[in-house]
Amino acid sequence: PGPACSSNDYVSLPSSVKEFLAKAKEDFLRKWECPPQSTTCLDDFERLKTLGTGSFGRVMLVKHKSTEQYFAMKILEKQKVVKLKQIEHTLNEKRILQAVSFPFLVKLDYSFKDNSNLYMVMEYVPGGEMFSHLRRIGRFRRVTAGALTPHQVTDFGFAKRVKGRTWTLCGTPEYLAPEIILSKGYNKAVDWWALGVLVYEMAAGYPPFFADQPIQIYEKIVSGKVRFPSHFSSDLKDLLRNLLQVDLTKRYGNLKNGVNDIKGHKWFATTDWIAIYERKVEAPFIPKCRGPGDTSNFDEYEEEEVHVSQTEKCGKEFAEF
Repeated sequence: PGPACSSNDYVSLPSSVKEFLAKAKEDFLRKWECPPQSTTCLDDFERLKTLGTGSFGRVMLVKHKSTEQYFAMKILEKQKVVKLKQIEHTLNEKRILQAVSFPFLVKLDYSFKDNSNLYMVMEYVPGGEMFSHLRRIGRFRRVTAGALTPHQVTDFGFAKRVKGRTWTLCGTPEYLAPEIILSKGYNKAVDWWALGVLVYEMAAGYPPFFADQPIQIYEKIVSGKVRFPSHFSSDLKDLLRNLLQVDLTKRYGNLKNGVNDIKGHKWFATTDWIAIYERKVEAPFIPKCRGPGDTSNFDEYEEEEVHVSQTEKCGKEFAEF
């Protein structure tokens, strides 16, 4: 999705997409410059179950005590964030999430901190992780633009607002664009490369560049040689050759027509982009779900108490959180 836009503010797209995007950008910048102040705390939520764990925290299913609404609460230990040099990434994640508003991006409803932890409380999407379903099924046989929309994008830990170029080396090895690996400085064209990797993996069941060691993966990516399974259609192969294009002057999404080269590609011929935005298209794959607080699509994790220190930790580092 392009600039953030609100599903609440726009019941349907205005006649001019340019006008729509300008309004969306204006909304994003307003929230980016003036993030709202927190009005909640940990005691407002009942903690129910761990949905996932990471290097510096965990994500838990929680229930807001007064509204009885379910949320996914990301709990980050401040000291671990500092130790792993992720302060800037964490502040970026919170600032971006509170400013974006789009049907397929997860919504940040609350954020707050205490002496020990940072908390980001987001809408809970009970369908589980797309890759868990992909691994179980093998491959999505009906991969179209519609198949790209049943899930919401949730992890903004490495997201940043970029004017021009950036040099941070971060991301999943299989999804890194060649210019990131070669430390050339890069722009949002890396996201169009990653889209190519995602479409390939959804259709094949495995990524286009894989090996046992990251260094071997990087060698394959930089070589730019892509092999396609025999079941890929010629339109799909053509789209992927243009997205997994090492030459930035030829990569779709990075040319003068921008995203329109992708949206107008033959592989997307039957795709109604506005109907997708308005959520009028039924997703080709819908995970089984027993209700708003169902966790059956997530793995089991060992539960741990949330510890809060008597004294403030890393106050200066997270002053603007």
